[in-house]
Amino acid sequence: MTTCRPLLVAAVACLVLGGCTHAADWRADSSAPSTGTYDVSGIQVQPEIAALLPEEVLADGVLDVAASTDYAPAEFLDTQGSPIGYDVDLSRAVAAVLGVSSQTHTAEFDSIIAAVGSKYDVGISSFTITSARTLEVDMLAYINVGSRFNVAAGNPEGIDVSDHLNLCGYTVGVQVGTAQETSMNELAQSCRDAGHPALSVRAYSTQSEAATSLASNVIDALYSDSTVADYAVELTDGAVQTLGEVEDALPQGIVISKTDPQLAAALQAAVQHLMDEGVWEEILAGWGIEDAALDTAALNPAVEG
Repeated sequence: MTTCRPLLVAAVACLVLGGCTHAADWRADSSAPSTGTYDVSGIQVQPEIAALLPEEVLADGVLDVAASTDYAPAEFLDTQGSPIGYDVDLSRAVAAVLGVSSQTHTAEFDSIIAAVGSKYDVGISSFTITSARTLEVDMLAYINVGSRFNVAAGNPEGIDVSDHLNLCGYTVGVQVGTAQETSMNELAQSCRDAGHPALSVRAYSTQSEAATSLASNVIDALYSDSTVADYAVELTDGAVQTLGEVEDALPQGIVISKTDPQLAAALQAAVQHLMDEGVWEEILAGWGIEDAALDTAALNPAVEG
């Protein structure tokens, strides 16, 4: 994969140099190019899709996107502090189809949904589509992602995730507001109910903080999106490894306010156009995860949970 090398490499460096753990510090290594970013200059405006936007929507000509920019390869910061990643590429590509520009704003993950429709036009930040979320907002499916564990290379703690109850007695890191946090909290209760040693779940506001904790042996394992877990292995030159198979793959979606149905319709048409033209698969191929691409931009697809 020919992409830049941020994340846990930067996290380990921060740990050695003084423990920086803020999202703004979690950027690409300046010695490596960021060749995964997709060039959207060849994407043509689609007038019939752009016409779906009512005049008052995106009147400033900018699609304002919220993202938690510490979650490579989906959304993170380059050496200049600019957002990059496949979700950022998707934002720019969608904007090109609509004939506007896009701007990705860094925000804490668990603050984004409440701010969509007021502070931001949309949220594109690896949001798993759940029935609970689609009661609150509209969600437009674009990628299929599961969950996966990372542990230190060689799995020194001998962790076995073939049965999640095997995690009882360990400490697992997650990011606040994610599906993985919900899953691990439910598992912690299952450990208690079964009379097993307690599972300690440590929730971090950013993925970088969780990664730093894994690298410094504060936690025994990290549970995150499968794309993030897979990407972390390369970015650490094998300092961490994935453990077990991809679990519970579900679609992730663009978050749109239910008060903006016209915007939802325009975005659905724009994303479907990118899928039909093969652009979306090309974007993901640049980050080495083209197999995760969906080919139908379904609005609020039926999901379990």
